[in-house]
Amino acid sequence: MKIWLINQYNMPPEYGHLNRHFNFGKYLKRLGHEPTVFVGSFLHNTRIQMIKDDSIIKRYEDTDYPYYFVKTCDYSSSKLKRIYAMYEFYKNLFKVVNLFKKPDVILGSSAHPLAAIAAIKLSKKYGCQSIVEVRDLWPESFVAYGIISKKNPLLRLLYTGEKWIYKNADKLVFTMEGGRDYIIEQGWDKDHDGPIDISKVHHINNGVDLEVFNYNKEHYQLEDEDLDDPDTFKVIYAGSIRLVNKVDTILDVAKLVNDKSIKFFIWGMGDQLDRLKKRVNDEKITNVYFKGWIDKKYIPYILSRAQLNISMGDTITLFRYGISPNKMFDYFAAEKPCLWTFKSNYSLVEKYNTGIDMIGKCAEEIVEKIMYFKELSKEDYINFCKNSKKAAMDYDFGNLTNLFINIINN
Repeated sequence: MKIWLINQYNMPPEYGHLNRHFNFGKYLKRLGHEPTVFVGSFLHNTRIQMIKDDSIIKRYEDTDYPYYFVKTCDYSSSKLKRIYAMYEFYKNLFKVVNLFKKPDVILGSSAHPLAAIAAIKLSKKYGCQSIVEVRDLWPESFVAYGIISKKNPLLRLLYTGEKWIYKNADKLVFTMEGGRDYIIEQGWDKDHDGPIDISKVHHINNGVDLEVFNYNKEHYQLEDEDLDDPDTFKVIYAGSIRLVNKVDTILDVAKLVNDKSIKFFIWGMGDQLDRLKKRVNDEKITNVYFKGWIDKKYIPYILSRAQLNISMGDTITLFRYGISPNKMFDYFAAEKPCLWTFKSNYSLVEKYNTGIDMIGKCAEEIVEKIMYFKELSKEDYINFCKNSKKAAMDYDFGNLTNLFINIINN
């Protein structure tokens, strides 16, 4: 089958973590299909522009299937430019698709709605199947994060647009498992006299490319005396250091830990890094170590050397539909227990028993959970590691791609 994958914010692995459709393309090709991926030329959350001339399309050469950048402007310094870049990607996409052979399936990934609308419109043009992938519940997420008030009349218009997309797509794929719950709660399913057949709603979570993860773990290793210290119980955080990531909480927890063998290691950069370093210095926190930015290829090795991987955050109402953070699957692939200071329905941490996710996030409670892992018997600790490996294998992109093909053929 000829399968088009449209997602403005996807990128090749060497540039960041938004690789879902790059990975789908890779494994679709191995299964004998003909994928073509269309992404934006300005790479999201970076300052990298992949098209530096007047071209509106450019092929990425370092892959064995067609992967194309479609021209979008640099929107790193402006929210208005980011909105314009969404339209620009949509407009330029329609200009370039005539260069390609007619597809059998078009998937539009709705990090923003125009990619989904493009998939629906193009599928009608070519007489092929349209699949809308829902990775963010807009505008519901705008409400959950306080971006738009429930009383804002714009909200009704956005919900109307969302409903139109769900109605007109041939199939829907949610990354969160509770996608059906969301549609039913909105009253959009046919049982509530709505226009959406719930049987066309499917679920494919995010995942991990174990082939790449394990290769990097073996071939890109750090010489780091902290990671090599056999007497240290290493609690590791690897990711952005911004307000939303609640890295402050790690410092609050570290101050309460009396066991000197427990140390916290933080890899990453962000606008809160300098402030947190100052906190460590001013408050004389001696068991927290900022390791700075590290190339993504070293992350598998770092996470695999932890005794416990940790992620901080708030539990919000949106999580009742489930969550799909990329970090979760990297933690699974590291084959070590994980601690999450937020909780969701459809929890994979609970399903596979890979660690603990918790609603309460006060520092005292988190210290208790860390001590729980520190004091585990060897047998119980190894079971957590085995469970993590099983979760990673189930959510390997090879398996997820087979699931995608099954949905296409359903």
